[in-house]
Amino acid sequence: MPVPWWRDNRKLGWLIQLVAGLFILFAIALLLGNLERNLARAGLQLTLGWLNQPAGFDIAETLLPYRASDSYGSALLAGFINTLRVVVSGLVLATALGVAVGAASFSGNPLLRGLTRVYVELIRNIPLLLQLVFWYFAVFLSLPSADQALHLPGMQLAKSGIYLFGADLVNGELVGGVRLSLELAALLTGLVIYSAAFIAEVVRGGIASVPLGQWEAAKSLGLKPLQILRLVVLPQALRVIVPGLNSQYISLAKNSSLAVAIGYPDLYAVAETTLNQTGRGIEVFLLLLVVYLMLDLVISVVMNAIDRLVRLQER
Repeated sequence: MPVPWWRDNRKLGWLIQLVAGLFILFAIALLLGNLERNLARAGLQLTLGWLNQPAGFDIAETLLPYRASDSYGSALLAGFINTLRVVVSGLVLATALGVAVGAASFSGNPLLRGLTRVYVELIRNIPLLLQLVFWYFAVFLSLPSADQALHLPGMQLAKSGIYLFGADLVNGELVGGVRLSLELAALLTGLVIYSAAFIAEVVRGGIASVPLGQWEAAKSLGLKPLQILRLVVLPQALRVIVPGLNSQYISLAKNSSLAVAIGYPDLYAVAETTLNQTGRGIEVFLLLLVVYLMLDLVISVVMNAIDRLVRLQER
């Protein structure tokens, strides 16, 4: 006998989501209508025509070609690309560091285990803004000049920037290689170290969820600890780790807007300058809201797809 629709959990779920979606759309339409009426009383109107006007300001660091004579739309696009650069780089680096720290918390070395706990507890309890300010003003702005640059494997650190992949000293300046500004370097360093502490806890919880018998069975086969972790434990832990990573990745994307505190020209910083020059506060913040919402939704969709791939099928 077919199940009535009001008893079908799947159909009820879709119906509830549909009603909730319609309610949200109605609420948004109501708010926008109220906003438009209030603006009309003040002799104003919502418009995006100002996006085509010349911006008249430079952006210190862009991946896209940009000049002060370009439009506000081009400036905001350049800022968005800068934000995307930080978010993508931050996700990759924070994941690598977080997985390493989370795995190290199960090390047989008591000192290494203790260091991972200190790192996680210390970093998670210091506000990210303070960490960004520390890295920028106390560390990176204290670097020596180019002729006395600090040399690390594949990297040179100087007050003029961070140079990767073999820069050369020419007339007292470092040239060649890949240059990262101090603002970008400080932002990435702070974001990665902060986010990795939370990711490490997610990874630790995922590894802890794997039954002890799996470790013992792998040891009995003669596998080394790293092989056990890579081949046996982590594949099973992913079903617990991936949902937790979703929220941490979204937090990293939102936290990237703190770049304005240390002068990195991300989307928020460019939008703030645009707001000051155009006075279009409502439109600018609506654009910010939509962009960050779409960015978070993309991350969520990708992570949910990965979650479906790694989730164990219940029988």
